[in-house]
Amino acid sequence: MENGSSNNALKPMDSEQLREYGHKMVDFIADYYKTIETFPVLSQVQPGYLQNLLPESAPDHPETVEQVLDDVKAKILPGITHWQSPSFFAYFPINGSVAGFLGEMLTAGLNTMSFSWVASPAATELEIIVLDWFAKLLNLPEQFQSKGNGGGVIQGSACEGILVVMIAAREKVLRSVGKKALEKLVVYSSDQTHSSLQKACQLAGIHLENCRVLKTDPSTNYALHPESLQEAVSQDLDAGLIPFFLCGTVGTTSSTTVDPLAALGKIAKSNEMWFHVDAAYAGSACICPEYRQYLDGVETADSFDMNAHKWLLTNFECSLLWVKDQSALTEALSTNPEYLKNKASQANLVVDYKDWQIALGRRFRSLKLWMVLRLYGAENLKSYIRNHIKLAKDFEQLVSKDPNFEVVTPRIFSLVCFRIAAVDNDEKKCNNLNRSLLDAVNSSGKLFISHTILSEKFVLRFAIGAPLTEEKHVMEAWKVIQEEASYLLSM
Repeated sequence: MENGSSNNALKPMDSEQLREYGHKMVDFIADYYKTIETFPVLSQVQPGYLQNLLPESAPDHPETVEQVLDDVKAKILPGITHWQSPSFFAYFPINGSVAGFLGEMLTAGLNTMSFSWVASPAATELEIIVLDWFAKLLNLPEQFQSKGNGGGVIQGSACEGILVVMIAAREKVLRSVGKKALEKLVVYSSDQTHSSLQKACQLAGIHLENCRVLKTDPSTNYALHPESLQEAVSQDLDAGLIPFFLCGTVGTTSSTTVDPLAALGKIAKSNEMWFHVDAAYAGSACICPEYRQYLDGVETADSFDMNAHKWLLTNFECSLLWVKDQSALTEALSTNPEYLKNKASQANLVVDYKDWQIALGRRFRSLKLWMVLRLYGAENLKSYIRNHIKLAKDFEQLVSKDPNFEVVTPRIFSLVCFRIAAVDNDEKKCNNLNRSLLDAVNSSGKLFISHTILSEKFVLRFAIGAPLTEEKHVMEAWKVIQEEASYLLSM
């Protein structure tokens, strides 16, 4: 009998098998969420643990889905840090939800490669529509919407978004001053800007000695001083260099600081720099009218990015990038090989998102964002954000009332920066004490928090944003933190 003629031949997408296995998989995931609080939040395994648990080579013959799921339980879950746990307070969250999960299922089921309009018209057109919906929720200027020269695109991450717009800005400048001027291009940011900016500079060929990381301090809550920026720009101009890119942040990673966008944008415009606003985390909060003020000045920006996968119940990855001038992207990133040519693209009747990103291939990501917006609605999403901010405010008050602790920076959104307070101004001892507290809390498995350094102070970060987090989880976390601190202080 020839290969493939057997009744046992592989049928990779059999609809009835999909139905059977799909039910089992959904049950498995639902049970995981039902029992998620029984797992240590931070995985306690050692490096290399999985190597000894799995075979040295892939199986020659098929195994059952039950066998695979049994191995997930026994071997994979112990090595998972449970980002969806209600006691996950470490990094900014990556939200999952029923709507987001269903959107991912639909995306996986349709399994399109949506690099151009003709490759899947609905994928391109839904992305345009949903990004316009979201721009209106954020009250972004009309220049960022698709009706004019701008528009939005879904990237895999804010890091990709920064790289894409930096390349666009680079090419725009070099077309004017000549390719040989690359070594003169200068990038500006604060010392609180996300590290993805440095990586973008490396990938875009910007000399690292031309990356101006401007110092911040507590006097502005670690926001970028416009005066510092202006001084640095003036010095570089005097030195014959070319200022070309500025990154401002709404909600820095360390402390959720908000840079003064309007003042920075004015400086960028007067010096013909591309101004990018990174609101990866805090952008979600700005759909609430009372937090929209933190985007004031975004009208001066050339591009704006936020992560719906962080705090808006849209499963990873879903980073929303808007630009005022889409031609800046396409002129820098377009390729047009013969095998991708088609009538709609050649006639400039459509958007081809392959020319708005680094890669050619792209997933139908807009489906899950569309599902989230439709199944929850804007008002429920606003309430969801407000609840997390209220819980953070409650936690901040708990810290403030305990004489052993101090809040290090004023809370703006749902992150609280705090520490065991220094005694007799002994900062070295204080830093060591807080390092020990971080290790003790995380080793308990009951919760997971992280840290940062602000003005040479070791600071603990308590970020609320997991979908399942309730008041009781915040209270339980504070109890563990107090208990571990009391033990350390008594030693």
